[in-house]
Amino acid sequence: MTAGREGRWYRGDCHVHSVCSHGGELTPERLAVEARAAGLDFLAATEHNNADTHGTWGRHGGDDLLVILGQEVTTRTGHWLALGVRYGRVVDWRYGVRDGVIDRHLDEVRRGGGLCVVAHPHAPYDSGTFLYPHEGFDVVEVWNGPWTSDLPWQADNEAALAEWGRSLEAAVRRGAWRPAMGNSDTHLTGQIGVPHTVVRAAGLSADAVLAGIGAGRSWIAGSAAVELSFTVSAGAQRVGIGGRLEGGDEPVTARVGVHGVPSGVVSFHTGRGGSTALRCPPRVWAWWSGVPMRGSRRSSGSRCGIPGGAWRR
Repeated sequence: MTAGREGRWYRGDCHVHSVCSHGGELTPERLAVEARAAGLDFLAATEHNNADTHGTWGRHGGDDLLVILGQEVTTRTGHWLALGVRYGRVVDWRYGVRDGVIDRHLDEVRRGGGLCVVAHPHAPYDSGTFLYPHEGFDVVEVWNGPWTSDLPWQADNEAALAEWGRSLEAAVRRGAWRPAMGNSDTHLTGQIGVPHTVVRAAGLSADAVLAGIGAGRSWIAGSAAVELSFTVSAGAQRVGIGGRLEGGDEPVTARVGVHGVPSGVVSFHTGRGGSTALRCPPRVWAWWSGVPMRGSRRSSGSRCGIPGGAWRR
């Protein structure tokens, strides 16, 4: 535990490769330098199917940069991230979906206190397309970095986000939803932190950060310049990111604050299957409100807007 930084938001990138992974061009020392320059508090070392850098990270981390040990497990039918693995431990990757062994390896990681993350599920190459059921995993990577592109958001990210969103309503009702995260998949200089995940954690330790990610107390940013706040209230209840309201008949109001985005859209999605979007200036507070339908958490009517303008739908 890094002392003196308890109970706050931390920024980190949980999909990072060094020269010890195929295509990686950066040393652990250089990755640490670039992580600090990007404004990150933590990173996860996720080499392809090896633990070769586990013994070197102790020299490059510190009170200002936590390094979580991990692995990108590159199976024949999809890649996944094992975050929080034990020192020197390598998770087996030599199988595919038809072998029926994935659950055994997921359980192994969880028994050690780790998280299992679906990695770039729609990556445009053969083994990058994820064929395993998402239900067995803890988190889904919906935003993966630019690779060799100049654009930070790709079509495969759009597909991953849409797939995650389609399952969210049913999963929430079952009480077993999977949080989303974003990571750079860094191989080259200048990539780390684009994107990254911002996590509310009890402190800067591997256990605390992974607990925050697993609980969904997180959001995704493309740079450290982006700030976001989000609250939902109903009557006397008020929760933030990762929280959940108890059902009732009180009107529900969601408020979001976004800073540091030059030009963007704030979009509110509800259990009705629709969404409401607002184009926003670089600094904005937006809100949405609705009245739950009797006996349901769904909204029967809603309003949304930014200060100075609103509409009903």
